[in-house]
Amino acid sequence: MKRYILVFATAFSCCAMFSGCQKGFLDQVPDDRLTVEDIFKFRNTTENFLNNVYSAIPDEAAQRFVTTRNSGPWTGASDEADYNYSFVTSNNLNLGAWGATDGFVRSYWRNYYQAIRNASFFMANVEKCQELGPQLISQYRAEARALRAIYYFYLVRTYGPVVLLGDSPIPLDAPNDQLQLPRNTMDECVKYISDQLDAAANDLPLKPSSEGNYGRITRGIALAFKIEALMLNASPLFNGNTDYAALKNKNGVNLISQTYDPAKWALAATAAKNFINELVPSTYNLYRETVNGLPDAYLSCRNVVLTEWGASSNANQEWIFARPSADISMMQFERTPLHIGNINESTGGGALGATQQMVDAFFMDNGLPITDPASGYQLSGYSNFTAPGDVAARSTYNQWVNREPRFYVNITYDGSRWLNTNGGQIITGTQASGNSGRNASASDFSPTGYIVRKNMITGPWQTSNRSCVLLRLAQVYLNYAEALQESEPGHADVLKYLNLIRERAGIPQYGANPGQIPVPADLKAAIRQERRVELAFENVRYFDTRRWKIAETTDNGAFKGLNIVGNGADFLKVVTFETRSFAKRHYLFPIPQNEININKALVQNTGW
Repeated sequence: MKRYILVFATAFSCCAMFSGCQKGFLDQVPDDRLTVEDIFKFRNTTENFLNNVYSAIPDEAAQRFVTTRNSGPWTGASDEADYNYSFVTSNNLNLGAWGATDGFVRSYWRNYYQAIRNASFFMANVEKCQELGPQLISQYRAEARALRAIYYFYLVRTYGPVVLLGDSPIPLDAPNDQLQLPRNTMDECVKYISDQLDAAANDLPLKPSSEGNYGRITRGIALAFKIEALMLNASPLFNGNTDYAALKNKNGVNLISQTYDPAKWALAATAAKNFINELVPSTYNLYRETVNGLPDAYLSCRNVVLTEWGASSNANQEWIFARPSADISMMQFERTPLHIGNINESTGGGALGATQQMVDAFFMDNGLPITDPASGYQLSGYSNFTAPGDVAARSTYNQWVNREPRFYVNITYDGSRWLNTNGGQIITGTQASGNSGRNASASDFSPTGYIVRKNMITGPWQTSNRSCVLLRLAQVYLNYAEALQESEPGHADVLKYLNLIRERAGIPQYGANPGQIPVPADLKAAIRQERRVELAFENVRYFDTRRWKIAETTDNGAFKGLNIVGNGADFLKVVTFETRSFAKRHYLFPIPQNEININKALVQNTGW
């Protein structure tokens, strides 16, 4: 059964309402469209307006073409992966070849501010629609309030502190001097986002009212984004970062606090714990699958991003927020290897390559990192090995043998069995002469010898009508563990929630009990590695390396993969496929230059 809220159909051109104006992100609603009375007279036009506010939710399945429904360059521009296609925007970010005049830099700013203004306009006028009744008026206003706060969050995680416009839509005839608005401080932005989400949550349902309403904002979604905003503000990028000492408004006010405040971590930890206490397991729970009555870590970790949410008893209760009707076939094409000579439904592009750095991040099946001498990791040779999800033992390079289940969920490697067996079994070959290798196509091959596999179905890549998960309970657990470790090191809940993730993944937990492994000396690093692996290729890593202020190391210099022009032992050599350039200024997007030109009160981010 389909579980979608219709977020795109409109009775009028809401996007056109904000185009062609010289007022930048403060574009006004022109008076040659439907009047306020026309829009809010009837339930269907009122709901269509709210649906248009929803339409700004990013479709992260379409990252090959960024800004397509607000999709971002996040996967290919992180240290997780790289696109082989030359036209992909993330390639420019990786090389440092981008700036304040690039179209994609402006698109997110413009699109989210348009959605913010739409939300405010809706909130100010929804009471005019008497067909809705008091209960729906209150709920719809809360949905718009939460969406507005979420879009502000998307802005601040990308650009840093932004301009808060408040509740009242700016009058249509406002003179230009009233549109000269300075940026608010980061603390002000995050407090506003947090307060607005709290206010919205009070009038939002715990669960959607029906199967068809999954996708509408709920209390859980609002409270989960509150955690995200507080985590962002507590992190090193914004919490006492002296690299931004010169980032001030024209009145001399620092936009980013220059003093580290540990209480910010405590706020994030409290918000996460409150979420868990209230909503787990009554509303959300970690997704698990069993086979013959026993937990199956591979299927649990694979299908947590595939099984849809909904009201049925077997629906995915881990999803908190997702984009319904995502452009999922685009993502599935780039993650399906070329498989030249095979059936069309298993013949894709295979051009989103996982980096060697990402491959090496996954643990061994004994729960230890490959850098631990006790892990059993082998650098050379082959073994007959049956991978999770496979039906037979295959000759497998030892570096890929006995890895944790999430490795096989996330990575397609040379000699692995493909997921779709409708046309018979396919063994993927990424060596130069393989069916998905460098010699098989001019562009449809991985630049690293590995192909991202996560979020791939077991059927044809052309399958659509799927949702793209954007936030799930595992992230809340990892947020809580991180924030608590920063604010109360050694608190028992740190290991508890970290271990819940490892338990589901089928690897030993940390502790002193039988079957557990020693607690790492650097627990903060362990939390970060767990987060990197659990949330791989889910648009989290890009922002994590930036908020942790480590991207100058993780996203800079030589990026490694296998030797895709070779075969056999030559193919297995780890080589540099790209040298990336990341500077301090790249931690934040620049404010679009045209906005700086229009709004003289705006100041540019440091280094741009």
